[in-house]
Amino acid sequence: MFDLPVKLKKEQKAAALFRKNLEKDGFIMHQFSVYMRHCGSLESMQVHIKRVRSFTPDSGRVSILSITDKQYSNMVNIWGKIEKKNKPVAIQLELF
Repeated sequence: MFDLPVKLKKEQKAAALFRKNLEKDGFIMHQFSVYMRHCGSLESMQVHIKRVRSFTPDSGRVSILSITDKQYSNMVNIWGKIEKKNKPVAIQLELF
């Protein structure tokens, strides 16, 4: 979970790079500022924590919460409808 400043262009770029680095490291977005990743062991978790520390911007807040598979399996998700964006359909042109 993170809260990074984005008032200045420099801060916006740093926050975007942070999110990009999270995704490169295998994290997926759960909410805009909440990313998650499965780690198979405590050692793996420590490696990823160290990696996140290495690319965290100088300003802002980053919190890492670790939970077990059992705790994760007890999570309750209540989701409403998700709007699907209509993608433009490719049109095949015919030449006469």
